[in-house]
Amino acid sequence: MSKIVSLSLAALVALSLASCGDDKKTGTPAPSSTPSAPSSSTPTAPSTPTVAPSTGGEPVKRTKAQLTKALLELADLPSGLSVVPDDPSEGSFKPFSSKDAKCKTLVTYLNADVAPGSTASVTRSFSAGQEGPDIDYGLDAMGDAKKVLALQSAYKAAVKSCRKVSLKVPGQGTSSMGVEEISAPKFGDHPFAFRLTGLSGPQEGGEATAAITGVNDVILSVFIFAGQPGELDGATKLAVDKAKKVLGGTKSGT
Repeated sequence: MSKIVSLSLAALVALSLASCGDDKKTGTPAPSSTPSAPSSSTPTAPSTPTVAPSTGGEPVKRTKAQLTKALLELADLPSGLSVVPDDPSEGSFKPFSSKDAKCKTLVTYLNADVAPGSTASVTRSFSAGQEGPDIDYGLDAMGDAKKVLALQSAYKAAVKSCRKVSLKVPGQGTSSMGVEEISAPKFGDHPFAFRLTGLSGPQEGGEATAAITGVNDVILSVFIFAGQPGELDGATKLAVDKAKKVLGGTKSGT
C-alpha cells in the first residue's frame, strides 16, 4: 500500500505521513490530480486479517516489476511535481501512536510499510514543494479480490472506530490528528476514504486525505498532504486508470 495499506491502503495503506511536514522538498506548487513511488526500505507488514479462502481459480501472482510499471510516473502527472527520493533511514520509524485501544488497528495500518498479506508492494511519492501537495501512491498485490475486499473492510472499520491519533515528526514534535471517514472517489473496486486533520501541535491545521480502493486482486492507495478540494478524486482516477491499463482485467476470488 502506500506507506499504510502503503493502506499503501498503503498501505493501506505503502503509508507513513512522517515526511509530510518535512521541509526538505522544494518546487513549484502543482495543479490538482498529482500522484506517489516504490520504497526501497525493507517492508514490514502487520498481521493479515482473516479472510475466506479464494474460490474460482488460482491466486493471481504479481511481481514487484509488474506493480512498478502500473504506478504513476512523473510523465503521467501535471507539471510542477518532482519525485521524492526514498529515505532508508525512515524504514523502522513508526510515526503514529495512540493510547486508545480502539485505535490500535488503525495505528498498525498507518505505520505499515506494506499491506497486511501483500505478496508484492511498491510505492512512489511526489511533491510540489513546501506549499504542497505531497502525494504518495501505493500498490499491493493480494492474490485475489476477496482478500482485497477483506482488507478494505478491516481498514474502514479501523477508521470508524478511532477518533484521533498522535503523529510524531522528527525535529518538530508530536501532533494530535483527528480521524474521520470522508466521501470516497468513485474509482476502482469498493473505494473508501478518510481524512487526518491536525488538532494541535506542529501539524495543527494541516490535513491529509487518503483513498483506498481495489483493482481486482491489487490494493491501490493514495495519500495527499496539503492538497486542494477535488485533488484526491483526480489523483485516484489517474492511478486507477493506469493500474487497470497495465495490470489488465484479471479477476480472482470472485
